[in-house]
Amino acid sequence: MNVKHHVLDMQLLNQLAPNALTRDDIEIFEGEDGKLPSTFVPGRNLIFLSFAAVLASQVKAKHIITGVCETDFSGYPDCRDSFIKSLNVTINLSMDKQFVIHTPLMWLNKAETWKFADDLNVLDYVREKTLTCYEGVIGDGCGECPACKLRKRGLDKYLNTQEGAEI
Repeated sequence: MNVKHHVLDMQLLNQLAPNALTRDDIEIFEGEDGKLPSTFVPGRNLIFLSFAAVLASQVKAKHIITGVCETDFSGYPDCRDSFIKSLNVTINLSMDKQFVIHTPLMWLNKAETWKFADDLNVLDYVREKTLTCYEGVIGDGCGECPACKLRKRGLDKYLNTQEGAEI
């Protein structure tokens, strides 16, 4: 596949939303009692997808794909299907263009996401080259942060299905 990749500098999030995802001096903790985890960045997907739409407009793309997931999310409001649908309308109105935001992982749990990667023959790539870890460790990550634990539980569950269990 011949796809040109663009990397945008999103360091400004550190200025806008001090949290454990953007700052080393803030402890990572999971949300409890309905509170958001310390890694929550307010408006993160709003910003990411808005920037993606501006770039898509420049390169004449019509489709924007994001990996947000409402099934296994950590309470992040900008991972909800209703938010993505709303943002899709807002981006189209604000830019007077017709983009489609795709969310192929929206209703998959982590084990189903690993199966999806395997079905697409990219399981090894996803395992070795993608980043989930809040500490910035590619692949298996640090193994301790909430994102790494969730990723590992999903992978273990998927690998167990290879031995006959159900997802």
